[in-house]
Amino acid sequence: MSDIQAAKPPAETTPLRRQPVQQRSAKRVEQMLDASAQLIDELGYDALTTTLIAKRAGVAVGSLYQFFPDKRAVVQALTQRNLERFVASVSETLNQLAPEHWWDVVDSILDIYLTMHREVPGFSKVHFGDVVDRQLLDETRDNNAVIVDELTKVLSARISSPLDDIRFALTIANETADALLKLAFRRDPRGDERIVAEAKSVVKGYLASKFGEA
Repeated sequence: MSDIQAAKPPAETTPLRRQPVQQRSAKRVEQMLDASAQLIDELGYDALTTTLIAKRAGVAVGSLYQFFPDKRAVVQALTQRNLERFVASVSETLNQLAPEHWWDVVDSILDIYLTMHREVPGFSKVHFGDVVDRQLLDETRDNNAVIVDELTKVLSARISSPLDDIRFALTIANETADALLKLAFRRDPRGDERIVAEAKSVVKGYLASKFGEA
């Protein structure tokens, strides 16, 4: 699942001071996000500065401030971009499955996350934002709740249960997977395969108890 696709943004508050309306401005913003991802990989979030981001992106600091008030906003936009790619990849995978095989997406969701952790610049250090702020993606919800809401939208058409039940079960599954994957990456920078396999087994077993297996 290395082809991580882009998608339309989730309905969250944008960290941008203003939206780029010209293609050149949009490209400049993407350069800033790419630069921040590279620097996070190299230096970590704490050492990141707007000056370093602007220099790496090849733009003036004033140009960065036209779009972002501070480094947190840059990383917030980067994290939102990563979430969009994650959700798009999950949706694409699910759409490729026959309706009766939606269950296979459980493995795919974790595989997509693992691929992003291993291949997407900056993701292994920031993930979906908890390193910066537990409510980085949305000031009214924690980051995991944002992820669960997006997954609920994707999976609700395939699961014949009340929406609140789906959201609750996905919350438990997501928190469980999150804890086990953190352990996997503490044991091995690329993710301990035995722990990853156990995470898939635990999550699938739990969801099967709630919704049945396909």
